[in-house]
Order: sequence, then C-alpha cells, then structure tokens
Amino acid sequence: MSDFLPTASLATLRLRAELLARVRQFFAEQGFLEVETPILSADVTIDRHLDPMSTVLADDPRTPDVGRRLWLQTSPEFGMKRLLAAGATAIYQISRAFRNSEVGLLHNPEFTMVEWYRAGDDMAAGMMLLSEVCQTLLGLQEAERVSFAGAFQRHVGIDPHTATTAELAMAAKQNGIAVPAGLGDDRAGWLNVLLAECVEPHLGQVTPIIVYDYPASQAALAKIRIDERPSMLGSGEVSLSKIRSPYSSPAVAERFELYVRGVELANGYHELLDAAELRRRNAAANAARVAQGKPALPEESRLLAAMESGLPACTGVALGFDRLVMLAAGAKSLAEVLAFSIDRA
Repeated sequence: MSDFLPTASLATLRLRAELLARVRQFFAEQGFLEVETPILSADVTIDRHLDPMSTVLADDPRTPDVGRRLWLQTSPEFGMKRLLAAGATAIYQISRAFRNSEVGLLHNPEFTMVEWYRAGDDMAAGMMLLSEVCQTLLGLQEAERVSFAGAFQRHVGIDPHTATTAELAMAAKQNGIAVPAGLGDDRAGWLNVLLAECVEPHLGQVTPIIVYDYPASQAALAKIRIDERPSMLGSGEVSLSKIRSPYSSPAVAERFELYVRGVELANGYHELLDAAELRRRNAAANAARVAQGKPALPEESRLLAAMESGLPACTGVALGFDRLVMLAAGAKSLAEVLAFSIDRA
C-alpha cells in the first residue's frame, strides 16, 4: 500500500516553506506583529454557509462526551479582534482553520489561513495592502479593482443590486446553469450561483482582480455603506435592519475579495464595529441555518464584549495560504500542495 505517502511532492513542500518565510518577511517589513490565538474556543463565527467542527473538553477522560463544547475555528478572526480591542494596532497570524464538509479541488476541511488586521485602515487601504501581498508573494502586477456590480454587468449583463429574483433566475437559465433545487426566492442564493458559474471563472485570468462593494445581504462582518448619505452617523455603520431594501443600490457591504486565475484567494472587510448590529446579524444567520436544517450556533461571544469595549476602526483580510501555494506551483488542486490531504490524514 502507498497511501502513507504525501500528496505533495517534496519540491512543492520546499516551495511552501519558502512562501511561508516570505509571508513573515513581508509583514515584518510592514511593521506587523505575528500573533497566535486559540484554535479551540467557546466562541464561533455564525454563518449560514460555514459549518464549524466541535469537540468536548471532558471533565473526566472516562466520560469523553461530558464537558464543555469547544469549536475548532473557521478563522482566527474573533481572537485577533479581541487583541485589537486590547490595544494591538497591526497584527497577522498564520493559522490552521477548520470547516466541516468542505472537500474538493479547492477545499480541505483542515487548511492554513493567513489573516491580518491593521487599525485605521479603510477599505481602500485594505485593498492596497492586499494587492501588495499578492504582488510580493506571487510576483504579479497590481490588482485591478472592479465593483461587484461592475463584475456582474460585465459577465452576466445585469445589476445584482437591483435585479429581481425572477431576473436572476432568468439569467441563470439563459447561461445554461443547472440550478440547485430549493432556491426559490433565496436572492442571495441566486447571486451566489451566478457569481460561481458566470463571474468567478473570468476573474483574474490576465491580472489579479479585487472585487469590492458586495451586496448588503452578503456583508458577513463588514460595514454597510449607503453612498447617498456620505456623512453617516456615529462610526459610519448602517444597520441592515434600517435599510428598506438591502439589495437596492447604493446600499453595499464594504467587503472585497481577491481573485487570481479564477480562484478566490482572499476575503477582506472594512470591519463592523457595532456590537448590537452583530447581534442582529448573528440571529439572522442562525435563523437561516435552522431553515436549512442546520443547528444554530452560540450567539454570544467574547468578541461582542470586545466590540462593546471599543474595537478600533480597522480592515482585516483572510488569505487561503494553500490556494496561494497552489497558484505559485501551477497545481490544479490543494491536495498537490498539502503534505497529507484529508483522504490521507
């Protein structure tokens, strides 16, 4: 039997090690502090599409299923934001992350993420730093910027902020997309299908592309911006519950993603600072999970306490390191750049 062998070649693992060293060199030169936060935590990101793994911290090893439930982190985000609230200003982390049921050419349930935050950065500064990371690590030119609406208009021919569900469904039909059953009036679901099938394969084929200003419905932990109110109140955040229609322009999430050769490489937010708004989003995400037959996740967290104490204005980015190695190596799957992918773990 040969299933003990690695799925990556030793030459690829050397390239991987070189890229890790370059990541650390880049952020050291930028004045970032490397940090480590818990992989196991009582807190967990609540997202309708992300399914975390959990384990039990047993009170007694003879009863391993009795004790406190902890979550393997889908991202080091919560811990890093708690450090920002405690006074950190520019931090990065190279961390293992875990997402259940994610297996494929571009997915492995256990993977490596490079995540960074810098206080004081707005979305424009966050996109610039992300482009510099891409240029440094992959030797590519500066990333092109295109809005989410611009990308849809270019490759689908519709405005994703104003198109009705029926128009999105028609666009899918016209593009010959096999639509998953049960989408119905799930507008965000239709947008995701069109993005994956019609838009993403074209992104970053010639030069890297950063897509920004996502629909407000896809804000996750990003701020919402309404362009017609440039002064905005307080910290400049707008609650989803206060937007009459989160899908109509100009309500957008200050979220951005980097694509290289059709591969989504990084996801960034001009970060949400409003704890009350995060509570609303957590409740909405849990309701969506339950509607999909998934379990609800714990809504209270130490991140909420950190935000209430004063999370500084900042931008954060999470980059899939395994995908970066895959692109650098010219590989076709993550298994080719992991020492042991999940089927040989």
